[in-house]
Amino acid sequence: MSDSQKFPVAAHALAYLAHKEAFSADRAVASAELAASMPTNPVVVRRVTAMLGKAGLIAARAGANGGTWLLKPASEITLDVVLRAVNGCAHLGVAPPGVKGCPVGEKIPDAVRAAITAADTAAAERLGLITVADLLADAAG
Repeated sequence: MSDSQKFPVAAHALAYLAHKEAFSADRAVASAELAASMPTNPVVVRRVTAMLGKAGLIAARAGANGGTWLLKPASEITLDVVLRAVNGCAHLGVAPPGVKGCPVGEKIPDAVRAAITAADTAAAERLGLITVADLLADAAG
């Protein structure tokens, strides 16, 4: 799965769990059900939910009766946290090393690095204002 898909899958999964009111193990949602909602492969969902679990946003139970559930209310999960949980899918890459002796090649990597940092910071700041509950409200409207 590409980095560009991790964030949308993560945001969708969290919104779906909130919609299903999956706030405890007895309300767990299976990866197959989450995947069908997107639609994508359950393996993709399991990879992303593993990342969300490491970030403390969801819990999971393996097995035939397994599934995932939210550990926090949707109104408390901001999308910047989700972005960080999936390793910043808005990451724009890494500036290549410069070439000594080239008037452009020596300076451009630092300028590109600064631009990438500024973009990542702006994205995180904006996403910090949006919660998973906001996604559901927008979808309902």
